[in-house]
Amino acid sequence: MTDDDDLIAAAKQGDPDAWRELYRAHAGRLLVWLETRAPVDGGVAAEDIAAESWLTAAKKIQEFRGTSSDFAGWLFGIGRHLAANARRRSGRRRTDPSEHDELTQVAGTVPGPDHAVPGQEWVRQALASLPPRERDVLACLEVVGLDVNATATALGMSAVGVRVARHRGLKRLRAQVGGPQPLPT
Repeated sequence: MTDDDDLIAAAKQGDPDAWRELYRAHAGRLLVWLETRAPVDGGVAAEDIAAESWLTAAKKIQEFRGTSSDFAGWLFGIGRHLAANARRRSGRRRTDPSEHDELTQVAGTVPGPDHAVPGQEWVRQALASLPPRERDVLACLEVVGLDVNATATALGMSAVGVRVARHRGLKRLRAQVGGPQPLPT
C-alpha cells in the first residue's frame, strides 16, 4: 500500500483507486460526525451534506496540501461549513416534514440502523446535553476517532482549544453519570 502522501498525490491526479481509498478511510466517520451535530432542517439529511462535502473536496483537491490524516480534518472542515450553511438556510425556510400518522399506519415503520449499535441513543443524548463546542470536539475525537490536529482543522480551532474543550466535555459527562472525578491538581 502506498503511503499517505502518495495517496493524496494520486487523488490529485484523479486516480479513482486513491479516491476510493480516501472514501473508505473517511466517509463513515464523516457521516457519523455530521449526524452528531445539531440537526439541520428535515429536508437536508446528514447524507446530503456528506455527499456535498465529497464533491467539494474533489473540486478543491488541488488546493489541499498534506497527508491522508490531514485530509480528514480538511474534509470535516468542509462538512462543518456546509452544515452551517444548511442551518442558516433552514432558518429562512421551513422544510421540516409534517407529521402524518396515517402514512405510518399504512406503510408501517422500517427499522433503521440505529438498533444495531447498543447505547447509541444514550451517546446522542449525552452529547446533546453538552455545549456545542464541547459536543463537536468529543464527537470528532471520541465518536469518529479523529486526532487532535484533524479535529482542530475540522472545527477551526487551535489544538490547545480542542484539548481544553475535550477535558471540559468529559468532566461534564462524568458529572452526569456520577463517574469518578479526576483528582485535583
